[in-house]
Amino acid sequence: MKRRGTGVGCMFYGVGNTGLPNPAAAFVQVLPDTSVHVTVGAADIGQGSSTMAASVAAETLGLNYEDIHVVWADTMYAPEGGATSASRQTFITGNAVKNACQTAMGELKRTASEELNVPEEDLVFRKREIYSNKDASVRMTYPELMAAMGKKGRLAVGAGYYNPKTTYLSPVDMSGVPYELYSYATCILEVEVDTDTGEVSLLKAVSAHDVGTPIGIKLVEGQIEGGTAMGTGFVISEKIDVDPKTLAIKNPTLSKYIIETSMDVPVVYPIVVSSEGEAGPFGAKGVGEPALIPSIPATIAAINDAIGSSFTSTPIFPADIVKAWKEQQKTQG
Repeated sequence: MKRRGTGVGCMFYGVGNTGLPNPAAAFVQVLPDTSVHVTVGAADIGQGSSTMAASVAAETLGLNYEDIHVVWADTMYAPEGGATSASRQTFITGNAVKNACQTAMGELKRTASEELNVPEEDLVFRKREIYSNKDASVRMTYPELMAAMGKKGRLAVGAGYYNPKTTYLSPVDMSGVPYELYSYATCILEVEVDTDTGEVSLLKAVSAHDVGTPIGIKLVEGQIEGGTAMGTGFVISEKIDVDPKTLAIKNPTLSKYIIETSMDVPVVYPIVVSSEGEAGPFGAKGVGEPALIPSIPATIAAINDAIGSSFTSTPIFPADIVKAWKEQQKTQG
């Protein structure tokens, strides 16, 4: 017999390390040809932090994404970036890049102000041009600005860092400010359970995430889709088998540690929710772990809804489902 069920999982997640110093830094230089070198310590492990850094730099400096070259995680040259964990790189390294760019903007603004005879506070840097917000006809191109910088012997360089505004937690009652900002998400997931074999078919998932201001909408959607796949696999197929005596992992290969294939994951409908006023760069915040977390309780709840079970731990294998179903039938019968 095949039975369908739907589950809902909700979460809020503190972005960054818990109540601890958590800084990251960045170096920036705008070169005479208007290309930009950005150097960060953040390791890009597929989540797109280097793309994020380039996007933040381009937006801050008023240049195009294609103008930005990012060097990342080179320990010989890069400043401290902290771990790529805790959904922190967009928030913290992104702010570090923005701060470094704003420092570099000092000489750019001074020079543009002199060339255009416009107060620095009235200047707008956008799409490779600089103009007055009072009279847009008063303008110059970025190449013209960099030529003027060269004539005046000025360099557009900057270093910046960011450390979230948190406090240590009280050892007495754990009070304090553990995180500067939080991400929020809800996942609704539908499954079909075969009560004879215990097989769980993941049908579809709708996962909505508050990411502040998304930096690269496709990157965010990809994070949500990948995180949902990780969460569902965590429930129905993945288990680390540890030898209790030696503590060695007994299934260290993908032939024994079973992850989902593209045929197993549900159809994911990512919903990116924007919110204003967040502390991240241009309001952005992390979507690393938040992409994963709500799909786990949603999957468990969906299985429980389908067969009337009460699973509360993972993984839930086919044998567990068949056993739970038979016990339930005995109780009812």
